[in-house]
Amino acid sequence: MCFVFVLMVAAATAQARDVTVFAAASLADAMAAVAKSFSVQSVHRMKVVLAGSSTLARQIEAGADADLFLSADEAWMSYLEERGLVDPMSRQRLLTNSLVLVVPKARSKSLQITADDKWLEELGKGRIAVGDPEHVPVGKYAMSALQALDVWARVQQRLAPSLHTRAALAWVERGEAVAAIVYATDARASRAVVVAGQFPVTKSAGIAYPIGRLVGKDDDAVEAAYKFIVGVEARGIFRQHGFGGG
Repeated sequence: MCFVFVLMVAAATAQARDVTVFAAASLADAMAAVAKSFSVQSVHRMKVVLAGSSTLARQIEAGADADLFLSADEAWMSYLEERGLVDPMSRQRLLTNSLVLVVPKARSKSLQITADDKWLEELGKGRIAVGDPEHVPVGKYAMSALQALDVWARVQQRLAPSLHTRAALAWVERGEAVAAIVYATDARASRAVVVAGQFPVTKSAGIAYPIGRLVGKDDDAVEAAYKFIVGVEARGIFRQHGFGGG
């Protein structure tokens, strides 16, 4: 009987594996907590790979070994789905976010971000860090918000584009930019910056994080990880880190 039990345990251990989740960089802290919680409860482990959504999507397209994709916008998920790489039945909108303007904590100020550009004058001279509007979701959202406020033409030359929102945040943390346009959740994660203003909800609406399972990645381990991420416990973790529900 003991011999049979040992064999059963050995078989279960052999089936355990890492489930690789490609996730937007803005999810770094939240996904670290989700992965830790999943790995404690499951025989499987969750490995999180972080980068800008566009970078991750291109890597998946090139054959990167990912099981799940958690993007910072719908467009890059659609990009992979259109190429037959994401199972459309697994795709769902999981989280939401908002845009804020952050400044160094030592230069804390409160700004009203409105259609008149007084807030830009109050911000003073210097670079404004932002995700690359040509490729990075947070940059695209920022461009859309600035265009809606009719200040894009004025501010465009001041922007310092970066690979993802955490990189933009780092510019301000190091004092290399006077401000950055980032997700509200990233502002919460840094002790070196403060929120100077929030972009009007109507101008930055539509910030969504969809999740999808890669085609052919439907074994028990991936299914367990997927269900955990979209489940009650993980959603609670995401809320603790400032994300809204999908």
